[in-house]
Amino acid sequence: MIVVTGGAGFIGSNLVKGLNNRGCRDILVVDDLSDGTKFRNLADCDIADYQDKDQFLDQVKAHGLDKHTEAVFHLGACSETTEWDGRYMMENNYQYSKVLYHACQDANAAYIYASSASVYGMGPVFKEDPANEQPLNVYAYSKFQFDNYVRRHLDRVRAQVVGLRYFNVYGPREQHKGSMSSVAYHLNNQMLEHGEVRLFEGCEGYGDGEQQRDFVYVEDTVAAKLWLMDNPRVSGIFNVGTGRAQAFNDVARAVISWHDRGEIHYIPFPDHLKGRYQSYTQADLEALRKAGYAAEFLTVEQGVHRYLDWLNGADDG
Repeated sequence: MIVVTGGAGFIGSNLVKGLNNRGCRDILVVDDLSDGTKFRNLADCDIADYQDKDQFLDQVKAHGLDKHTEAVFHLGACSETTEWDGRYMMENNYQYSKVLYHACQDANAAYIYASSASVYGMGPVFKEDPANEQPLNVYAYSKFQFDNYVRRHLDRVRAQVVGLRYFNVYGPREQHKGSMSSVAYHLNNQMLEHGEVRLFEGCEGYGDGEQQRDFVYVEDTVAAKLWLMDNPRVSGIFNVGTGRAQAFNDVARAVISWHDRGEIHYIPFPDHLKGRYQSYTQADLEALRKAGYAAEFLTVEQGVHRYLDWLNGADDG
């Protein structure tokens, strides 16, 4: 059995679909469906069971993992970067992750969990090293602190432990995230509604729309996770991005290209984001490549076109 926490969410549901595509059906999805709209992410997936995240945690604390558990993909978390309830964030993201880590070690099950590129703060170096890490909000701190917990135990783990620091992930099954959905998702909606896309004007030395991020297509993150499951001797903390920084303008042009119409309209850069905005991210993939992962990642142009093929053909948008 494979457990996917956050399995009804964005990255989690794409992983479930990826597991299905390789013939795996013995999947326990763990999530919080207080937002019932997330069920749509699983409607075309085949799973063995579903369990609420609190019930699952209580069960693991009391009895450990099911003896047939091969791997736990821990993707569930509070990912709201604007959430400042530190007690809630540390309980939900840090303590929960610790419980599952020890349960996996006891059960000799692989533990592949979601970290975040947010641990690097403003950068400018995005390499898996404490010297480069400076979280700017309590969400990032919760991820940073668990990474450090794992680091202290890595030299004596009995079963695979992998932390994945996702950069700017976009793609299918993210519509429930609202304002936290990707720029590609929002720009597509803007094009459909207004016939144009909107980006921030330049700030802090960057031209209009020229702020750069490492945009990674969600199916590429799934491929990396499945490779890791197939290579249980690989443990550590790894960046998951393309290794290429591309401008927001590139995303906008890809959306315009797909629709074959429209233009970019630049809006004033919000005052409250000045000095607190990541204007540049680029994953350093050296550690992941040294671990043996050789697959290439889609460019923005390739990924956005693939995403919009899916997005504009989906029944629920």
